[in-house]
Amino acid sequence: MGSSRLPGKVLLDVAGKPALTRLLDRLRRCTRIDDIVLATTTLSGDDVLEEWARSEGVQIFRGSEDDVLARVVGAHEALKGEIVVEVTGDCTLLDPEVVDMGVETFLANDCDVVNNFSYATYPEGIDVQVFRFSDLDHVSQTVGDPSVREHVSLFFYEHPELYRIVTLTAPEKWRGQGLRFQLDYPEDYTFISEIYRRLEPSHGAEFCLDDVMNLLRAEPQLLKINAHCREKAPR
Repeated sequence: MGSSRLPGKVLLDVAGKPALTRLLDRLRRCTRIDDIVLATTTLSGDDVLEEWARSEGVQIFRGSEDDVLARVVGAHEALKGEIVVEVTGDCTLLDPEVVDMGVETFLANDCDVVNNFSYATYPEGIDVQVFRFSDLDHVSQTVGDPSVREHVSLFFYEHPELYRIVTLTAPEKWRGQGLRFQLDYPEDYTFISEIYRRLEPSHGAEFCLDDVMNLLRAEPQLLKINAHCREKAPR
């Protein structure tokens, strides 16, 4: 809830529902994940997230504000899962098919990490990454670099000599390099709200990435809303 660029962003109202509920509804349509846990901080400002999680029947783990890596490890220890499918809470337009594709690719290949952003072909905010819990736990126990502690999977990508990384490439219909579908700035909030306002009445809450991309081809002026916003680098 303490986002510096857009405070309280994950519970902002998006066409009648909190942004985090919009993401949860999408994750619940995934066929290749077994459980969901929300990893947040022990700060009093995040008490409202615990209330939200309980109301939605979602497991929650609360840990350090700064040591996000330890927080995510703790969350997955609570689930006792072997494979981590990491999604950030600001991916309000994430397509369940992309998440399932990430898991299926991980299971079908001799690899350590699968993601769809190392070589950017998807819009920002249609992000998924999959890796073994044991690898993440090892990084947590052996690496003290503050940037690694803040950016959970950064160590994997900075050490390709240690990890076999597979990057998903978007099919042509989903190509959107440079487009912003994530919730970081007020302009992103306006953009995402407009997408839901336009698509939900005709397509229902289950509208998919195909529908979003078709809308943007028909109304390209929507892309101007947050085109100037930029993601900050992890270092």
